[in-house]
Amino acid sequence: MKTGIYGGTFNPIHNGHLHIVEEFRCGLGLDRVLLIPTRVPPHKEAEDLASPAQRLEMCRLAAGDIPWLELCRIEMDREGKSYTAETLEELSALYPQDQFYLLMGEDMFLTVDRWYRPETIFSLASVCASPRSLDGMEALRKKAVEYLERFGARCFLDHIPYLPVSSTQVRQEVARGGDIGCLVPQAVADYIQRCGLYRSAQRPGEAPPPEFGGSYAHRF
Repeated sequence: MKTGIYGGTFNPIHNGHLHIVEEFRCGLGLDRVLLIPTRVPPHKEAEDLASPAQRLEMCRLAAGDIPWLELCRIEMDREGKSYTAETLEELSALYPQDQFYLLMGEDMFLTVDRWYRPETIFSLASVCASPRSLDGMEALRKKAVEYLERFGARCFLDHIPYLPVSSTQVRQEVARGGDIGCLVPQAVADYIQRCGLYRSAQRPGEAPPPEFGGSYAHRF
């Protein structure tokens, strides 16, 4: 089985997340994608972080009835920080026949070699990325060649049209009392309102990058 792995803080999960996993599922011919919310983010201090239980529930609501998208709580059940290398080891033991594809965006892909035990990550999964900027593909291609030479990595790069939505944008919109119905699934918007999440989250932020087109892919 070809299994995609899509992890993150998901604070909250939004339509941009769902867009990228759908595009990767089609481009890679994945049988399923495991949606894995992080209990404790290892790489950054998240602002206005909803509780693990709340972020897990928002992911469950976002997955809804999508048959190929499965909520996985493997990192929620692990104490301490969530490291991708450890998650891949656990999943490989649980599903030894699966081929794993680790899905991510441009920023994350460019730093994988600085993550905890990157050699384990590259040995257990193909690492798949999409650019978030107009010239991002060239940077991704150079990094993919480096990963191939250093780690024997299997990388897949797809020029997925970027949907300009971010979790920061959602939190800021909630804080100012705006409508987030076009940013997150309606069930997630209802949950955020019902639980009173992110009402003090407004902070100045950068404008989202422009959306771009294109549909070509590169394998390394």
